[in-house]
Parts: sequence; structure tokens; C-alpha cells
Amino acid sequence: MKISSAESVIMEALWRKNPLTSEVIIAEVGEPNGWTEGTVKQLLSRLVKKKAVGATPEGRRYQYAPLVARGDYVAAESQGLLDRLFEGRLAPLVTQFSDAGKLSDQDIAELKALVERISK
Repeated sequence: MKISSAESVIMEALWRKNPLTSEVIIAEVGEPNGWTEGTVKQLLSRLVKKKAVGATPEGRRYQYAPLVARGDYVAAESQGLLDRLFEGRLAPLVTQFSDAGKLSDQDIAELKALVERISK
């Protein structure tokens, strides 16, 4: 499932806390992004149509909650990125960041620890 960057802002809000009404979502992500009520509701409608978000009626309002776990979404997007740009391989991605000077000392330390843990 493809989730646009605008839709992912709404997903992040729902992954942080759910269920939420559209009013709460508008206040949390709409206003800071300069989105109107209509824009947020359109994004929610698209996410419901994609079955990424569920909408449960509660009185005259709907409660929205994610139907896709954040971890599953991140895993699929990460693999998609690797497949599209690096032939499915992680090392060229890390090399790209290294060559561009984008790896901090903390990033390098975390990568070293990860490699050490994986090697055991």
C-alpha cells in the first residue's frame, strides 16, 4: 500500500495515540501544516479507502485508528527504498550516507554496535 507523505503525517498522529476524531487530528496535524479541515478529512478518507485506517462511528462522529502497524509500514517502505535505489542491498545505502558526510559519530557508533551484535 502506498501512503503519501501527507497521509503519513496523519498516520504518525494515529500511531502515537488512537482512536482520534477528525477534530483532534485537524488540531494536531492540520493546523501546524497549514491544512484546512477539508484537506485533513480528504486525507482521512483516502486512508480509510486504502484500508490503512479504520473509521468507527461514535454518535455523529467517527473515531479513526490505524489498521496498519507502524513497524510493518516502515519495514515495507524501507525494503521498497532499498529495492528501488540500491538493488535491495543495505550496504550501498550506508555508503551513500557516508560518502555524503551524513553519518554522525553517534550513527557510526550505533552501526558498529549493530554489526557486532549481528556478527555474534
